[in-house]
Amino acid sequence: MKRTIPLFLLALVIGCSKPSGLTMKTASTIPIETNDTKDSIIAKAAHVVPTPNQMDALSDEFIAFIHFGPNTFTRMEWGNGMEDPKIFDLRELDTDQWCKAMKAAGMTKVIFTAKHHAGFCLWQSRYTEHGIMSSPFKDGKGDVLKELAESCEKYGLKLGVYLSPADLFQIENPEGLYGNLSKKTERVIPRPVEGRPFENKTTFKFTVDDYNEYFLNQLFELLTEYGPVHEVWFDGAHPKRKGGQAYDYMAWKELIHKLAPEAVIFGREDIRWCGNEAGQTRDTEWNVIPYQEDPNKMGRFGDLTAKSLGSRDDLVKGKFLHYQPAETNTSIREGWFYRDDTKQKVRSADDVFDMYERSVGGNSIFLLNIPPNRQGRFSDEDVQVLEEVGKRIEQTYGTDLLKGAKGPAEVLDNDPNSYELLADDEKAIEITMPSEVEANRFVIQEAIASHSERIEKHALDAWIDNQWQEVASATNVGYKRILRFPTVTTSKWRLRILESRMAPAIAKISVHYYKNRPPQLAFTRSIDGQLTIEPKKHDFGWKPHGEDISKNINSDLEIRYTLDGSEPTNTSKLYTAPFLHESGPVKARSFTKDQLGSVAEKNFGIIKKDWKLVGTDQEADGHAGTMAFDEKSKTYWQSSRKGTHFLAIDLGQEQTLTGFVYTPQTANADGMIEEGLIKTSTDGKSWRTLETFKFGNLINDPTPRTHYFNAPVSARFFRIESRVIAGGNKTAAIAEIDFLKTE
Repeated sequence: MKRTIPLFLLALVIGCSKPSGLTMKTASTIPIETNDTKDSIIAKAAHVVPTPNQMDALSDEFIAFIHFGPNTFTRMEWGNGMEDPKIFDLRELDTDQWCKAMKAAGMTKVIFTAKHHAGFCLWQSRYTEHGIMSSPFKDGKGDVLKELAESCEKYGLKLGVYLSPADLFQIENPEGLYGNLSKKTERVIPRPVEGRPFENKTTFKFTVDDYNEYFLNQLFELLTEYGPVHEVWFDGAHPKRKGGQAYDYMAWKELIHKLAPEAVIFGREDIRWCGNEAGQTRDTEWNVIPYQEDPNKMGRFGDLTAKSLGSRDDLVKGKFLHYQPAETNTSIREGWFYRDDTKQKVRSADDVFDMYERSVGGNSIFLLNIPPNRQGRFSDEDVQVLEEVGKRIEQTYGTDLLKGAKGPAEVLDNDPNSYELLADDEKAIEITMPSEVEANRFVIQEAIASHSERIEKHALDAWIDNQWQEVASATNVGYKRILRFPTVTTSKWRLRILESRMAPAIAKISVHYYKNRPPQLAFTRSIDGQLTIEPKKHDFGWKPHGEDISKNINSDLEIRYTLDGSEPTNTSKLYTAPFLHESGPVKARSFTKDQLGSVAEKNFGIIKKDWKLVGTDQEADGHAGTMAFDEKSKTYWQSSRKGTHFLAIDLGQEQTLTGFVYTPQTANADGMIEEGLIKTSTDGKSWRTLETFKFGNLINDPTPRTHYFNAPVSARFFRIESRVIAGGNKTAAIAEIDFLKTE
């Protein structure tokens, strides 16, 4: 007799048979047993998930750091702890302006340096007079943290606090508590202060020494009087130690968990440092990493700076597997604190946007420092960069081009809790769009809250010319992976998972278009004439990350050039590699799919490979005469004292030339040759004056200047003599000298 299964039972059977992708209980920390095999360890790693607080921190994505305090006024990166509080001469404060700019950038949280290493407190602490209460700001009644907290609430930003464990004031002050060799005794936190009661009546009892009591009292203030705190930031900096002082982190942790239950703790078990301060990212940033001890019971955490932290080979060396995302931190300015608006350079919007895509799109959190100036505001240039970055993020990621597409509903529904489990042998997802679109960004997110990070290698295909073509590939995904590739036009996508730890669960997929911005171009030529054409590098010298920013964000970029003086078009010669250019004009232009950049041009002099220095009157230390023709504009010849200065050169052979180009040094305003003589010789010994030359406004405009001869001249030996130095200075300098050839 044939039996049928009722529909509701059939649905139940099918539902129960659907694999969950889980073979054990998930947790944020899972111990490794001595009898675990490599395979069982990898299986355990596939079940390590973030805590709810860590998940929220990852979802914050782009957050701000604010370094502010006495260092803002002393222009020092690190204070010494003994600064007079009156140095903090703040007259105005506009935290609304800070929050408005951060919100415009797309930031979601701000971490404020309530106390840096020097120990100066920017809130009205009950437990010290070394802080804003002893400064002129609002007659000692000001509270920067309070004003910021109010602005954060107004603009919808989360608040975090940085409280430096190191404290130079408590070290250097004769009555300081740091390292005073006090004994551990039971202390009640917070310690009552007459006339300053706490509204929050929670108390703790800890057996700690004097400095840890002081630190806990201040933590209590920060976590109870300024609204919800979502991150507590500790670093490992120790500018100076004293008395074997130890930090009782387990007490700090207990207090934080009780008073700020939504907060993650940076520098400890919740969030780790990325390993640099340059905004440099790893190609593969795993957040499931091994530890030799249980991180939930550790009091000290070392910096994790290795190139690989969570690979299979790394995992099997541990005794605990722990979920611990990274913050990629750096500063928008050269330094953590504001110094000035002239010499302290600011990162470009290209640089910050690239770091956003590499960090947020590389399974980490992007933490960007913006230091307020001495007027209590973000400087205009910083704000312009923040606004431009926010505009790009919104224009690119504010629109998902997969709207109306067909594919697994769980990856298209914008619900982070739904997912498509790829349990089959062929782990792939196909998505079909209603029509063709142009796209150059593809975003993937795993369901890490339920299934950890499992993808180890993946590739993306687009349907082009009636076939699948691979357009991008990468390693892990985790919270988020942003794939960047040259613009394609397609209506179908295929995501292939090539390697994984068990069956990966994909929570979300989206497709986007970044409008490329053709960069300005720059030329460099080697001493032997090899010419390089590349995007102009932004002048920012602090902690370089080594990334090719323009190539990263402008994946469609082409450079085309001409050598005959004509304007470059999209049919001109394509630049692919350095080439020999003996002399004459070069014009170049960058092109993307639908835009063209401005024209860069330069008239190159003759190759300097065979040039020799005949002589100079003087050479200052580190500024030899040969530096005037080494094809490096950052180096320069400079005389050492006053007088009439000269530099003589042997070109190696007689040349017929039409003029010369003088490039002044730009390290300072000294040595710019305003007027002088150009002389020639047949033997490098007897000289005759060819012409005089004159250049104006060099100090305000220290750019290369060209002097054309009255008529072409043939000579092998040339000598440049100074007569007048700009600004009344006494020494002469030449960054580069070039001679132009008759065409």
